[in-house]
Amino acid sequence: MQITRERVSAWTKEGALVALILFQAACTSLFVADVFDDIKEAGHITLHLNIELFANIGLIAGIAVEAVVLWKLLRRQAMADRALSAAQGAMAELMVEQFRNWGLTAAEADVASFTIKGFTIAETADLRGSSEATVKSHLNAVYRKAGVSGRAQLVSVFVEELFHGPIRADAALQQAIVK
Repeated sequence: MQITRERVSAWTKEGALVALILFQAACTSLFVADVFDDIKEAGHITLHLNIELFANIGLIAGIAVEAVVLWKLLRRQAMADRALSAAQGAMAELMVEQFRNWGLTAAEADVASFTIKGFTIAETADLRGSSEATVKSHLNAVYRKAGVSGRAQLVSVFVEELFHGPIRADAALQQAIVK
């Protein structure tokens, strides 16, 4: 578990919570010092001092709970970030492997990647510096080699991999099995 300094900097929500906890701890230390000073002056514990003591115990307990909850939330977020990073890396590897299995050319694989990421034909053409007709031609080749009828089925092949296991060599067969 890695909680970075960036995650707990003063300019994040987490940093603001840490600052609040530290401020509460400073206030609590002043209140505790005041209670001990009052006990020293009075020579005994009064009802008023008992109330102050219980209030301070409540503050200390609140600070402890806040700190533990914040720590657990930061750990959970760090684990989620790692899992997401691993999933993104795994998805990229999965795409490269499947493109190779389908026998896509480099240009077809590039167009397929943009398509799976949700880019339109015009956006893909612009990003690749090619014409929309070229992108459409590459997409048709991708669909044919993958055994799918369009964008939605191409994307679903990879989504199904995430939910149901390895991609079959023939994407059309994969679609039939899922249905």
